[in-house]
Amino acid sequence: MALKAAFMFVASGADPTVHRAKVDTPEVELLVVGVADYAAAEKVARELVAEGVAAIELCGGFGHEGVARVVRAVEGKAAVGAVRFDVHPGLGGKSGDAFF
Repeated sequence: MALKAAFMFVASGADPTVHRAKVDTPEVELLVVGVADYAAAEKVARELVAEGVAAIELCGGFGHEGVARVVRAVEGKAAVGAVRFDVHPGLGGKSGDAFF
């Protein structure tokens, strides 16, 4: 049985129903999902957990607060990890915390 995992990225204008892709390997079933802000990330994280996702990795655009919000949203039902940047090149050299 493959691990169900997700990678979530934050980008202005991202629609999680449109901006998503799936990669299946023998070991991991990975869903990549784009969200527009932290509120959308919380909603999508809860939906992913309901679909059986056991691990969610967040892109570097999620600042400390964004990661904390997703951790709280999944209520311990999935492991949450994060790629770390102090500032993100795709967000004008700022953390997502400055925007969302």
